[in-house]
Amino acid sequence: MTQTDSERGLLAGQRRAAIVREVRERGGVRVTELVDRFRVSDMTIRRDLDALARAGQLEKVHGGAVAVGESSAYEPGFEAKADRDTALKEAIASAAAALVVPGSAIALSAGTTTYALAGRLTAVPGLTVVTNSIRIAERFYTAGHASGGPTVVLTGGVRTPSDALVGPVADAAIRSLHFDAVFLGSHGISPEAGLSTPNLAEAETNRALVASARRVVAVADHTKWGLTGLAGFARLSDVDLWITDSALAPDARETAAEFVGDLLLAEL
Repeated sequence: MTQTDSERGLLAGQRRAAIVREVRERGGVRVTELVDRFRVSDMTIRRDLDALARAGQLEKVHGGAVAVGESSAYEPGFEAKADRDTALKEAIASAAAALVVPGSAIALSAGTTTYALAGRLTAVPGLTVVTNSIRIAERFYTAGHASGGPTVVLTGGVRTPSDALVGPVADAAIRSLHFDAVFLGSHGISPEAGLSTPNLAEAETNRALVASARRVVAVADHTKWGLTGLAGFARLSDVDLWITDSALAPDARETAAEFVGDLLLAEL
């Protein structure tokens, strides 16, 4: 977030009103982002969030705040997430696509960042893509493939609000396969909870994806750091590579680097 001239020198009430607007527009904010935007201390922002939470205008989460109702079990639909932080997702998708080897077999979990990645893989020759995302499969089908282009396999299962297919059918299909790499989106990512999602069944399906892959790649922008969904599906130590964006705070980079195999920061 970039601070505007009108935001410099705001009184506490004005600053808090601006924070509420940001949360409602984006669905959530990080403390580090607000510190940078308003040029105030970490403690000041935390006091602002405490006051706004007591007033019922937002909900505090580890490292930031979300809109009221977005608890650890709240699951927004695909459309609600698709419009958030699109530039970050595209930067991450570009970096991830450069790592995909023609002729390999990969899995893409459901999510808007993996959806962005799918858009960059439609012409990769000899690629086999397994996904539990209806949206991702549709993106490949809509693009069409030339001879030798990607082969797309959509698992069965029960549809979630985010258009993922989950449950025993999806889990059984995934467990019977073996991937060179899996690219995982995530509702939240933190040292304590690892990668997490608000949906219990989706967490189980994502665990199956992790177990079936030789390499685990997380694709999650910096706004996901510190957020925690209801169910974790991978520890940070399970992640071979986390591709995020260059706006990830230095302290978060240091912490993440202690757990994940490698950290790749996509330039914006």
